[in-house]
Amino acid sequence: METTSTRAHDDIRTAPRALATEAVHAGRDDLARQGLHAPPIDLSTTYPSYDSRGEAARIDAFATTGAEPDGPPVYGRLGNPTVARFETALARLEGTEAAVAFASGMAALSAVLLVRGSMGLRHVVAVRPLYGCSDHLLTAGLLGSEVTWTDPAGVGDALRPDTGLVLVESPANPTLAEVDLRAVAHACGSVPLLVDNTFATPVLQRPAEHGARLVLHSATKYLGGHGDVLAGVVACDEEFAGRLRQVRFATGGVLHPLAGYLLLRGLSTLPVRVRAASATAAELVHRLAADPRIARVHYPRIGGAMVAFEVYGDPHEVIGAVRLITPAVSLGSVDTLIQHPASISHRIVDADDRRGAGVSDRLLRMSVGLEDVEDLWSDLDQALQRSFRGAGNCATSHNEPAPAH
Repeated sequence: METTSTRAHDDIRTAPRALATEAVHAGRDDLARQGLHAPPIDLSTTYPSYDSRGEAARIDAFATTGAEPDGPPVYGRLGNPTVARFETALARLEGTEAAVAFASGMAALSAVLLVRGSMGLRHVVAVRPLYGCSDHLLTAGLLGSEVTWTDPAGVGDALRPDTGLVLVESPANPTLAEVDLRAVAHACGSVPLLVDNTFATPVLQRPAEHGARLVLHSATKYLGGHGDVLAGVVACDEEFAGRLRQVRFATGGVLHPLAGYLLLRGLSTLPVRVRAASATAAELVHRLAADPRIARVHYPRIGGAMVAFEVYGDPHEVIGAVRLITPAVSLGSVDTLIQHPASISHRIVDADDRRGAGVSDRLLRMSVGLEDVEDLWSDLDQALQRSFRGAGNCATSHNEPAPAH
């Protein structure tokens, strides 16, 4: 059973490594010297200590800075060695000093808002569309925040003295709209920019390289990659990470060690999965764009495995007719998923706000998996045919995919 901190993994690395190499080895650098090949899973909730004075000093230090305690672990809410391995690996992939994992993506976003709110900075500037629950969390003010919605060009003008955060998602859920991250980061000035990088993953973009201070992932999606783990993570500098750890300790939104293990395992195949699924998605986009049953295709310039398209027929009929593709929420799994955002993922967003952000009632969002492209197209084709059969209208012109921007 492993009981030592994994913070020192970076000390072992002596030269820059490619993303694919980091995905396999980050967070695991110390295993060989321990005589291990697979990372151990530490399920302990508490750890013995016979030095209560030293323990008190370590806890005082954590209360002051939020830095990970030196020496052996103390208690599960303060940190876990298995989860720390995933955090180390994700920070390396995103190119940040640190990362802090949580029980879900929404727990991670909530922690960020609580950190800024505790400093009296409760105002948030945000760009739609966002994931529906992120939108709802801000709009409803559930954590005492106040939000100003704007387009990317209006971020600078929307800032106030009490603005604590600027939040964007690029490519956005579900329209795949893209934001010029460098331009937005410049407009933010000293206000931290948080980029939800769930759809892109560090395989396609690393927001910290464009000026983002905070990078959010619903790790449930591509980072885990197999639809069997619920998690969230924020990649950031060490100073902000310390504050996030303090919030995590106080609120209890910790990630279970088994989930941390599954996420670390998922990262090892992340580049391969994303690139393979992206190639299939690009081919499906090509076919959808030429299909008279499709009104519009949304696909980001940076590529990826997410596709959105608007149908001339009934989108609910498409959902009900797929047989190989799974009609389900979430994304980023090895199997292909499809859902109707206006009914599910973005149902919680006000209908006018939803449509104003480009989430039409005929929009379908598809997360392309690792199946053969011909099998996927055969299933999609028959589902579209059922939808289109009773629609009574047809587009005869060739529809190019609409790059999201």
